[in-house]
Amino acid sequence: MTAKIAVSLPDHLVEEARAAVAGGRVASVSAYVAEALAEKSRRRALSEVLDEMDAELGAPDAAAVARAVRVVEALDAQ
Repeated sequence: MTAKIAVSLPDHLVEEARAAVAGGRVASVSAYVAEALAEKSRRRALSEVLDEMDAELGAPDAAAVARAVRVVEALDAQ
């Protein structure tokens, strides 16, 4: 099920979405926005899990943080 809504966005974000459509990376501006919102939701859920892990196990050391940053950067590059 989907809902149609109206939102206001900064011009540069609209252009980015339209460029993604023109480049064939997404089917529509709506799909672009839906993907962005889904990604934000996934990141929020991950953040909550990591916060729980920190509370239970303690914060990671600098080496673990550096490894995590490398993994995230590699995933973002895909």
